[in-house]
Amino acid sequence: MKIVGVGCGPGMLTAEAIRIISNASLVYGSQRAIDLAREHIRDGCTVRTIDNYRALRTLPGEAVVLSTGDPMLAGLGYLDGEVVPGISSLQLTLARLHLPMAGVSVVVAHGRDHSRAAMEAVTEISRGRKVFLLADPGFEIRDFAAQFLPDYPKVAITLCERLGYPDERVVTGTPENPPLPVYDLFVLLIDPGICKNTA
Repeated sequence: MKIVGVGCGPGMLTAEAIRIISNASLVYGSQRAIDLAREHIRDGCTVRTIDNYRALRTLPGEAVVLSTGDPMLAGLGYLDGEVVPGISSLQLTLARLHLPMAGVSVVVAHGRDHSRAAMEAVTEISRGRKVFLLADPGFEIRDFAAQFLPDYPKVAITLCERLGYPDERVVTGTPENPPLPVYDLFVLLIDPGICKNTA
């Protein structure tokens, strides 16, 4: 089995990912992952939308499983098989903000306990580290800022949503005036330095 990252938006497949997808006879993925890879899926390939993630461990060896973004960033990289990296929302966020990856801590709130993720983020902020927070549609930025960031008034909160899509949006705010998402797909970059831009 191959687990292939399809990137976090259109046009972010690597040459290796395209090669593997183009030669695949059996592809599994979420609808979004399939849409991102569709132009490279050959005629005659069996394509199945994942409806049971637990069953992925039992797929045949020739299966190619598509993972949005990079499989190792809260993706499907836990599956047995060869992992082919993709361009992640972490990489694209840091590129948009011209920030090096060193010095950035990753916190995953997507599909996990939001309060616990918020506490992890604050721990990293207290150490002076920037935090990349991978959110999900249920993550309430206003509540996070009010409950977990009152001791850090100079923190900059940058919201990045629909990264790589034509309607991509990058907005920066503060704990008092946090940026709020318009779409379901978003991540946060929390910088403990002085906020220079406001939403």
